[in-house]
Amino acid sequence: MKKLFLPVVFAALLVQSSCITTERESASSKNPDRVFTPTPEGQRARLTSKSILNSVRTTHHFSDNKTKDNFVLLLQGTKILNSQARFIITSSKGDTLRNEVIPALALLDERELEDPQAATVRDKEIGILKGMNNFFRDDHFTSPAIPRSMTTAPVADQEAWQAVRDDNKSVGFDYITSGGRERRISYARKLNKAVIVAE
Repeated sequence: MKKLFLPVVFAALLVQSSCITTERESASSKNPDRVFTPTPEGQRARLTSKSILNSVRTTHHFSDNKTKDNFVLLLQGTKILNSQARFIITSSKGDTLRNEVIPALALLDERELEDPQAATVRDKEIGILKGMNNFFRDDHFTSPAIPRSMTTAPVADQEAWQAVRDDNKSVGFDYITSGGRERRISYARKLNKAVIVAE
């Protein structure tokens, strides 16, 4: 009798636990009457050129000395190496001050790689993600944006450069853009826009 009793109890427990699981799943299901079937692999959402793989954000004084602006760097694409980094600055009021696209490879500092020639795809991807994390470092911001000792503009837009130079409270932001070129931007309050002051 004991030998027969144990399998019956075990079977009863299994049935009870399966019922509990089914009730829990059906309670959270949108269609509790239908059995859940996963989305077929071919119909699942795929990464596109607009997919965000990583993002870095910070706030800093830029267009206004009283309120901080939002600085965002989004890595968009299907793979880290061939993706684009979208650099956006928005004011505290929500106005877009800068919207620029940079190749992700521009964020890769080859000095960070042990051996640039032998670097794997993974090494480069990690290097790009590190570059994103360092993009908004405090030492990339400077004030005033243009030193008073500088008297000639290194950029074509003389009016914008002069407007920033005349503003002792201007803030400059340095970053690497496509082709590995260094760039400094600042906000020209007289002109109400972000401008390039050094390249």
